[in-house]
Amino acid sequence: MVAGILGSLLGAVALLGSGLFAARATRAAAATTAEAQRAAAEAAAEPAQRQQDLAAFKEIREALERRVDRSERRIEGLTSLVRAYAGYVAELTGLMRQRGIEPPPPPPRVDEYDRTGV
Repeated sequence: MVAGILGSLLGAVALLGSGLFAARATRAAAATTAEAQRAAAEAAAEPAQRQQDLAAFKEIREALERRVDRSERRIEGLTSLVRAYAGYVAELTGLMRQRGIEPPPPPPRVDEYDRTGV
């Protein structure tokens, strides 16, 4: 009879111990599963994020290309204006000299451009 009681107590303790072990293993498995699901979700979201990044970069590049194009057109227009004005001033200077009038010396920056072309 004592052996039966001891057997029952040992069985109950073993059952309790195995229950605690199973609970701990279940929590660890749940944490591992959650981590795997999170990693899978990140991996699945990465191509979409790359597409969004690519779209944003394309938009930025197109805006910069438009800005560069506008700047180039403006520079071409200003260059054309400066050349036309330089020709006009050269004609006026020539007319002044024909009539015996010595024109004032050009500003240093104009003189530098005339000498170097830059």
